[in-house]
Amino acid sequence: MSLAIALSTLAPATAGGIYTNTNQSVDFLKNPARDAAIGLDGVYSNPAGVAFMPEGFHIAFNWQMAHQTRTIESTHPYFALGKQNDGNTTKTFRGEADARVIPSLQAAYNKGKWSIQFNFSIPSGGGVCVYNNGLGSFESAVGMIAKELEPLGAKGYDCDAFMRGRQYFFGFQLGTAYKVNDHWSVYGGLRLLYGDASYKARINNIRVKMIDSANEPYYIDFDQFLNNAIDDINKKVGQAELAASLGIYTPEQYAAAKAQADAALGQLQPLQKYSQGVNLMSIQTGFGLAPIIGIDYKVSNFNFAAKYEFRTRMRMKNHSTLDKALEIDAVNKYKDGSYVDEDSPALLTVGAEWSVLPNVRVNAGYHHYFDKQAQWYKDSQKKLHGGTNEYLAGAEWDITDKFSISAGGQITRYRLSDEFMNDMSFVVNSYSVGFGLSYKVTDKVKVNAAYFQTNYDDYNKVTQRDPDTNAVVIGDKFTRTNQVVGLGVQVDL
Repeated sequence: MSLAIALSTLAPATAGGIYTNTNQSVDFLKNPARDAAIGLDGVYSNPAGVAFMPEGFHIAFNWQMAHQTRTIESTHPYFALGKQNDGNTTKTFRGEADARVIPSLQAAYNKGKWSIQFNFSIPSGGGVCVYNNGLGSFESAVGMIAKELEPLGAKGYDCDAFMRGRQYFFGFQLGTAYKVNDHWSVYGGLRLLYGDASYKARINNIRVKMIDSANEPYYIDFDQFLNNAIDDINKKVGQAELAASLGIYTPEQYAAAKAQADAALGQLQPLQKYSQGVNLMSIQTGFGLAPIIGIDYKVSNFNFAAKYEFRTRMRMKNHSTLDKALEIDAVNKYKDGSYVDEDSPALLTVGAEWSVLPNVRVNAGYHHYFDKQAQWYKDSQKKLHGGTNEYLAGAEWDITDKFSISAGGQITRYRLSDEFMNDMSFVVNSYSVGFGLSYKVTDKVKVNAAYFQTNYDDYNKVTQRDPDTNAVVIGDKFTRTNQVVGLGVQVDL
């Protein structure tokens, strides 16, 4: 039986790399190309540039709400045995991921050449994802059981499945920027990352399809089916023993009957642990610390900036209902007391901003995630072809002294492989667009509002093809949707 419950990235990462959210402010939603912009959101995106803001205390609070769907169209021959599948070998599984509250807080105190900064955000995760009908990997495992039981009269299966993942990684960043002169500034800081996640997976009400003497189908509980089968085998062993004692069976015939019964029991006994289904509940916690450095350079109407976030070493500890290892290796990721590698990879960002006019600015940026150098469960990062790349562009127009509008886009390209992709945790290439507005209520208070949407490609993973027709026998097609709205307020004192 093969059941994979690799739930580690179920919660919605709304923008960024495989394990990273970059949408840490409403300013990002309005225009994601913020890597060289001078503003309070730079506490996250361009911390060195914050040193060029006016003196005083600046604080901003951002609220975002994201809705995401994850759709997997799975193909497997065992699906045809399922009661709810009408003989089809392809079935669609859909997950809903909601993050109703994604908060962030940026604060900076500028005095002279110095800028002391704080950022609170959720750099990874940030919500709940639910698959009310489980996943293809769940159901194909049940189908495999039914297939293995065909010699004992099984004709199919029925089951209920469910999966839920909740994941929040809270980031607390503290750092200082120093304005070397009118052109240069530098930054150094640390981010503490605290992870809190919970995972629930369930397969229950497993039933086996049988055919009665009138050739009518009926379903029997898997537990009862196993007990009946084992009782039947034991009865046959008893009959063979009686036949041998009466001389009806030769020793060789008895030995053959006994060996056949032992083989049948050997096939059934490993399945007994699944007679009540599979129920998993795990809570994971952990923390990590990583330095961040940045630089900003201003000349004429241009501003250039770069930032490097070092890898955050994360080891998540399991507090789980699974207290001993099973034959299902993927489930062992959630064994009680064990630790799971789940690093946030190093990230390099570079950007440029050009003030075309005093009230019009255009932006460009580039991100590279060093995914291959991170450490993930069972070295899954080695299955990637390389790190993630992102390309960003946008613009901002101050229509009046109080009112401005922004828009921008982002292209995300992963270096994926079939070996890396699975139906519990997947990403696909995408492009995103965002737009929004800002309004100065007073000279000291500004409000922001924005909308951000990501459009995803399809990824087709083929595990097995028919050698004659080349049709997909086992495979998955992955895609997602993502929409975010945000509101923010900034106060400058």
